[in-house]
Amino acid sequence: MEVKIGVQHAPREIVLESGQSAEEVERAVSEALAGKSPLLSLVDEHGRKVLVPADRLAYVEIGEPAPRKVGFGAL
Repeated sequence: MEVKIGVQHAPREIVLESGQSAEEVERAVSEALAGKSPLLSLVDEHGRKVLVPADRLAYVEIGEPAPRKVGFGAL
């Protein structure tokens, strides 16, 4: 699952591939925005944790993983 996180006052977004389902990511975001957790905590597919302060979240985009294109080919 590809997740893009926009952070306030940061020029770039955080992009990660997560093994979590869309529902799990949405639940974590909802809990962080509701104040149940001060941090949004997600785990990427390599087991690394990404922690973002909930009060700094600008947006979270949850999408399907995009297949990586390798080499040259016709579009």
